[in-house]
Amino acid sequence: MYFLKSLSNEVKSAQLLFNRLSKTKQLVSGALFASLAALFQSAGGFLPGIGIFISPLSTAPILFCFILSLPLGFLTYTLTNLLLLIIQPSELIIFPFTTGILGMGIGAAFYIFNKRLYIVISGATLLTVGIITLLYGFKFPVLGPAIPNNFSLSTTGLIFVFTFLYSWIWVELRLAYLKKLKTFIS
Repeated sequence: MYFLKSLSNEVKSAQLLFNRLSKTKQLVSGALFASLAALFQSAGGFLPGIGIFISPLSTAPILFCFILSLPLGFLTYTLTNLLLLIIQPSELIIFPFTTGILGMGIGAAFYIFNKRLYIVISGATLLTVGIITLLYGFKFPVLGPAIPNNFSLSTTGLIFVFTFLYSWIWVELRLAYLKKLKTFIS
């Protein structure tokens, strides 16, 4: 029952607050979120070691923009990719298929669905497809050298289980943030 609980109130109130802003403020917000996402994603290249723990945070700005508005989310996602092309081109293959697509999947699912289970499955499915595309399509060792580049159903299943748990964590973090934002503004 926990996964089937309706989430419409938290998301709808955040969308209403965002829609009250002028178009200029909305675009500037999207640009700021895109720059944050690009900085978080490029942290892995600029800060070896600790940067690998910072780069997953690039999901948050994309996710937040997609929750507020689908067009703004696409704009932020595209602008983040363009910024990464300039700032850290080596991260450009990772972001669109992992952290960026997770933010896109969960954020768009928040916009479309109002049940946790559907939102988590949407994010997990897109992230699984992104990882599998990198791993098997581009032969890019996104999960490290221990995972073989040959397609395996058991590896794909394990990837989906991991992405389901990871997506669930992001959904819960976003809901907690939206509740805090609502109480802060009210």
